[in-house]
Amino acid sequence: MSEIFKFIELARQDPAKLAANVRKRRFEEIYSRYTSHQAAQQAGRCIQCGNPYCEWECPVHNYIPDWLKLIAEGKLAQAAELSNQTNSLPEICGRICPHDRLCESACTLNGGFGAVTIGAVERYITDSAIDLGWFPDLTNVTDTGKQVAVIGAGPAGLSCADVLARNGVRVDVYDRYAEIGGLLTFGIPEFKLEKAVIRKRRCILEKMGVNFTLKVDIGHDIPFETLLAQYDAVFLGMGTYSGIESGLPGDKLPGVNMALPYLVSSANHLLNIASDQAFINMADQRVVVLGGGDTAMDCNRTAIRQGAASVTCAYRRDADSIPGSHRERVHAEEEGINFLWNRQPLEIIGRDRVEGIRLITTQLGDADARGRRRPHPLAGTEETLEADAIIIAFGFRASPADWFAQHTVTTGDNGLVVTAGTDSDYPFQTNNPKVFAGGDMVRGSSLVVHAVNEGRQAASSIVQYLGLS
Repeated sequence: MSEIFKFIELARQDPAKLAANVRKRRFEEIYSRYTSHQAAQQAGRCIQCGNPYCEWECPVHNYIPDWLKLIAEGKLAQAAELSNQTNSLPEICGRICPHDRLCESACTLNGGFGAVTIGAVERYITDSAIDLGWFPDLTNVTDTGKQVAVIGAGPAGLSCADVLARNGVRVDVYDRYAEIGGLLTFGIPEFKLEKAVIRKRRCILEKMGVNFTLKVDIGHDIPFETLLAQYDAVFLGMGTYSGIESGLPGDKLPGVNMALPYLVSSANHLLNIASDQAFINMADQRVVVLGGGDTAMDCNRTAIRQGAASVTCAYRRDADSIPGSHRERVHAEEEGINFLWNRQPLEIIGRDRVEGIRLITTQLGDADARGRRRPHPLAGTEETLEADAIIIAFGFRASPADWFAQHTVTTGDNGLVVTAGTDSDYPFQTNNPKVFAGGDMVRGSSLVVHAVNEGRQAASSIVQYLGLS
């Protein structure tokens, strides 16, 4: 049988996964890495579509069929070079992208044979290449003498720095945290993304000439005007760090935690990073998590690993309507999380601290402006759930710096930074010509791959602004 029909005789096979009863007490990635033979076999299932839907569905438009073919042929170094041409963090996106909603959902084989394991192969490529000493090909890069400051070492900032360095620009990245990565390090738990992966990417960027200055708060430790005077351009990739509050009665009781401070405290504890914030430990507690996105799943699975007595996740829509990855929801279910679907919180109960939460059952009605069906409370269905701790995971909103207005960095009514559109001369440029911005602080809290894409696009725009292309 022709190799093009390999998918008929070879089924989709994800990398081996730790059993739930083993992994639920470990802060380590749950999937193993493919062997070279397994990667070649699974990559070889790709039928090399003439019009690859997977590539179009990918926000960074990875050359997916091309590097799948290279891996099937055993050409790892070439595959790594190609993968890193379109994605500045492929080994990270290969771990945390919701492939089931993006590239793999668009795979031609998805209907009956099982989509190609694009994410697992993507992760394999750069992991394996780095272990063998791979480094981006910069032989044609010459120093332009231009200098750019990047504020924020999250996915948008790192991706911007990567593209700028590939164009001969000297890049200094500033971040207030002690490690690079932003929410990749402090928001996404190790069972999804081990921090050694981010440290390896830092080594690559530093070899490319990118300099990191950490534990520095721009606007306070260093005035922003100093950067404007010193650099030819500045990129803002500062993310969204303000949690959306519940507004529920009782949400200020001890025992109520916002998702991000909870996840950051866990990361600091595991990484032995000193912090003014106390470690939030859910050991032996009855935990209720409110929300249905990926952050809620991160909180669910962190609490169970901390030894919570029980973890219940309440979401006001049904299981098919969650905004996060369905794969992550399955992982949480396997690990013992109890889900209460179609439940809307009404009130957090307690005197001196949390004692429980009152919920009401909902029914989905007509779609809203975004196409999501509205949940409607059903009278007479109230219930009370006992709890020792509540985690609110309703998403994030903008957190603009207090110095933005002073430097003509305009924000909208929602607090997000306003930038030029992709049809302008310099996309992602703010109202201050020297300042560009991208990622969550521009589009709102979203997927890591979108931040990667916008950081890269902003870098290309800066290159044009500096007259380098």
